Amino acid sequence: MTEYLSLLARVRSRAEQQSADLPPCVSEQDIAQAESALGFSLPPVLSGLYRHVANGGFGPEYLLFPLTGQGRTAVAEYGPLRTTTSEYWPRGVLPILDWGCGMSAAVDCTRPEAPVLLFEPNAVTDNWADAWFQDSPSLTRWLTSWLDGTGWWEEEVMMAEDAQEPLPWPDAAQRLTGSGQSGQR
Repeated sequence: MTEYLSLLARVRSRAEQQSADLPPCVSEQDIAQAESALGFSLPPVLSGLYRHVANGGFGPEYLLFPLTGQGRTAVAEYGPLRTTTSEYWPRGVLPILDWGCGMSAAVDCTRPEAPVLLFEPNAVTDNWADAWFQDSPSLTRWLTSWLDGTGWWEEEVMMAEDAQEPLPWPDAAQRLTGSGQSGQR
């Protein structure tokens, strides 16, 4: 628990450095309403960010979506992605950040470690599973890489000679077909 609280404190400190005008945190009731709308629970680290840091507006590059509220929120973004006809977005994978050019960071809320996934649809021609990559094995590690300046999105990391490409998400095909989707484009 101390590690969890320490991470939230570090994130809060960095968020305050990033923006002097962070949105207020959400309440337990806001979390419960969001989870009801989504149809699944948020992992503790993700709900902790929204309850103890801010309702979005912090994080790498383009900043985390607010969980709830007006405009683009994680809950609002997830809704249309998970219509019964969606063939490219698995259930329980919540978009948390828009990288631009159609790319998104998303948290797999069905796993206790809350892996962070990268959805990169631009090069896909036949199979939507090819658009999914594992950005980080856990939200905790993803946040730590942001805090430490070691995330793939950091220019120095991206341009390094030994820069690693994101690895395909090994569960993508099964998660897309496992929810009644074809996985084919």
